[in-house]
Amino acid sequence: MNNSKTLGELKKSGYKPKGIKDELRDNLIEKIKKKENVFKGIIGFEDSVIPELERAILSRHNINLLGLRGQAKTRIARQLTDLLDEYIPIIEGSELNDDPLNPISGFGKSKVEELKDKTPIAWLHRSERYVEKLATPDVSMADLIGDVDPIKAANLRLSYADERVIHYGIIPRSNRCIFVINELPDLQARIQVALFNILQEGDIQIRGFKLRINLDIQFIFTANPEDYTNRGSIVTPLKDRIGSQILTHYPKSIGLSKQITAQEAKLTAEQKKNIIVGDLLATLIERIAFEARENEFVDSKSGVSARLTISAYENLVSTAERRMLLNGEKSTIARIVDLSGVIPSVNGKIELVYEGEQEGAAIVAQNLLGRAIRNEFLQNFPDPGKLKKKKQPSPYQTILNWFSDGNTVDCMFLETDKNYSKGLKAIPGLAEVVEEYVPKLNDTDKTLMMEFVLFALSEHSLIGRKSLERSIQFKDLLGSMFSEKDLLTGEENN
Repeated sequence: MNNSKTLGELKKSGYKPKGIKDELRDNLIEKIKKKENVFKGIIGFEDSVIPELERAILSRHNINLLGLRGQAKTRIARQLTDLLDEYIPIIEGSELNDDPLNPISGFGKSKVEELKDKTPIAWLHRSERYVEKLATPDVSMADLIGDVDPIKAANLRLSYADERVIHYGIIPRSNRCIFVINELPDLQARIQVALFNILQEGDIQIRGFKLRINLDIQFIFTANPEDYTNRGSIVTPLKDRIGSQILTHYPKSIGLSKQITAQEAKLTAEQKKNIIVGDLLATLIERIAFEARENEFVDSKSGVSARLTISAYENLVSTAERRMLLNGEKSTIARIVDLSGVIPSVNGKIELVYEGEQEGAAIVAQNLLGRAIRNEFLQNFPDPGKLKKKKQPSPYQTILNWFSDGNTVDCMFLETDKNYSKGLKAIPGLAEVVEEYVPKLNDTDKTLMMEFVLFALSEHSLIGRKSLERSIQFKDLLGSMFSEKDLLTGEENN
């Protein structure tokens, strides 16, 4: 069919005009019948958002995706192009993508009237039928709908009463396309009012021109619930005209979150090949986000984007890669100590409440990391606090006694893999604890788990931990407290 070059050839091919909402509906029905995955790469929405989205498309509704930042709203909208026909015919040269059998613009109608079956047509691919606009307070009526163009009027020597002086805005130019307005509440209320007729009747009004241009557009809006109270709101009559409002959400489990991060993290082929990231570290990265979404210092209304864990994972890999390059090694395993490199990724991705601002973003990020380590530790190992309350023997006692004897361990940020493993194995009782509670680990994962136990014991205040310029030092908790006290006393005496 897309070989047709004139209106006459198109008619002979059996082409029948179809509205974009019917187009989306028919293609969705075919995919559902064939058991095809309609929204590829959208993880965690299989039983919630996607069924609601499919129902909205079957109902031929305009859609508002309402959710916090980083919940794949824009990605969902962009994937809707996969439900469009591969090509559609338009009148060649038309600004409004006129259907050759049903032109709506003055240009399209005059072309068909003048050339009839010889009217030239072009073919528009589905990838060209997606238009996106970020709603900002400075967006004007002319930007969206259109306005009179005095330069065009002067050049063509036309009267301002002539329809040809109109410069169409982005919405009319999106005829027969998917049109997305991101962050809808940021659009001024008077501009939102201009959308009423387009959504309800499908027509537009420009500067008093008597236009009845029946636009054929699939509207998708995205909005953040925070905007309803902070920056703006969606006016009630506009919400009333949007067929379906669908609530998005964050991944409901660590497992789903890990799948998203693994899919979205942008790593080079060399990083994937040379940097080994254990499942434990991947889990800890996700736990940071889960902890942040429940933390009292983080603004829950703003949300914690999935981009936090993606950026953190990328930074974790890069931290390990930098150490590998400096040490002249060909490969390495990411370590718990490498998590210090993810703090910059967390800092910019969380919105803090007043108390959090007082604490400082870096300290809040460190605390989130600490809580992630502490809570993940309890998934496999006995709770030190409960053992103490019940006066039960502690499996960690051999480790604690070693530190009590004055021994220390420095986990160097740039330690070679050989020295890293050797230092951990020198701590009595550490390997035995790991073997007892997390058996059947390979050597690489076992070494990582041993380091993890050290960090977890410090988070549970059983051993001391101090961040130095080039390492993290572990020592006896009591000795650590005394050294800090001596340091303070020395400063006072000076």
